[in-house]
Amino acid sequence: MASARDDQTRLTRRTLLKTAAVGALALGMPAIVRAQPDVIRVGHITPRTGFLGQLGEYGLNAAQMAVDETNTAGGVLGRKVELIAEDSVNPGVAVTKVQKLVERDKVLCLVGEISSASALAIAEQANRYKVVYINSGANSDELRGKNCNRFMFHVEGCNTMYTKTIGTWQKSKNLIKGAKWYMLTADYAFGHDLFRVSSRFLTENGGTVMANDMVPTNTPDYSAYILKIRQAKPDFVYINLAGADQTTFLKQYKEYGLPIPLAGGVMDTVPFWGAGIDSLSGHWQSLWYHGLTVPASQAFTKRYSGKHGKPPDNQAWGDYLAVKILLQAMAETKSTEAAKWVPYFEKGATFDILKGRKGSFRDWDHQLLQEMYVVKVKDKKDAKDKWDIFELVQTVPASGESLELIQPTKQENPCTMA
Repeated sequence: MASARDDQTRLTRRTLLKTAAVGALALGMPAIVRAQPDVIRVGHITPRTGFLGQLGEYGLNAAQMAVDETNTAGGVLGRKVELIAEDSVNPGVAVTKVQKLVERDKVLCLVGEISSASALAIAEQANRYKVVYINSGANSDELRGKNCNRFMFHVEGCNTMYTKTIGTWQKSKNLIKGAKWYMLTADYAFGHDLFRVSSRFLTENGGTVMANDMVPTNTPDYSAYILKIRQAKPDFVYINLAGADQTTFLKQYKEYGLPIPLAGGVMDTVPFWGAGIDSLSGHWQSLWYHGLTVPASQAFTKRYSGKHGKPPDNQAWGDYLAVKILLQAMAETKSTEAAKWVPYFEKGATFDILKGRKGSFRDWDHQLLQEMYVVKVKDKKDAKDKWDIFELVQTVPASGESLELIQPTKQENPCTMA
């Protein structure tokens, strides 16, 4: 028969465990007590195969560079940082990879993704595990709106930001009112969301969306679409495409020689490099471009180019920043717990984002407030190399204007945090 002392010991241990569990729940963390590892592990998950894989390579390279630079400088909280990378492939695989990263690899946070559908799957798992996820490449407004959650933050711009950036310039040149627009839209979550946002902007400002063709991903032949465009005779063609689909369309559109100007809802640098300057024309919107003259941006470009033999793209910029922002949160909160980082982000922490102005997250939808750019395709004779395809035309919002100018409003994209 157990002694009274044994009974008291069991009760004391039980009380301590219950207290620890309640404390963890109060912080919004799983009621699982884990030993602190010697290394801070960051999970990187993004497509490295498929039609978005060419962008994922740049993102992974830059995320690793951010980790390497941090370790060279002494690490964070006296510990080294390790990046554990996975290919997300598709939403179903992304879920499995997140579970592996959190449960087996013991990562403290997640960064990455480009596909809006996969980003939603990752975000749901991040919310389940109560780990912070910084989205570095998925554009869907719905991720910041009806699908927002407390543990997801966004350094990538949303579709509204891209649309309003180029739209601001188009309006200033009187290109929207009275114009007829023909759209091609990627037939998945990103494209559906972008069509909703871009068509709304054009019609609200006096334009007419005369047609919209839904395009399957990895479409190899756009001739049928281009022939329809030629027959319709719009004033502009507006492409809501991404990744390799941008490259394929741009090349084939150039081959047909249609005189109708192009515009688009989102521009990623890598697919435009893939198309080549001979296949490009017009004005586009950019979240970040390696030709920016901001000193911190130039230094980042120099380091990345020196390591990889080519300049970074906007995806590299996003993944690099996502890692740096998370590590800054750890250092400034002196904590490896998501429960400390979330309020740190929401209460106005600022970050050097390699642009003219610092960035900070909006507290109600967790979108990074930042400037964007209108760029123009260069004349080929002015290009220094195959990557030198754009010149900066305009910063949006302009200096002195609120960064909220290009953001979705609460009415346009309401978010209720879980």
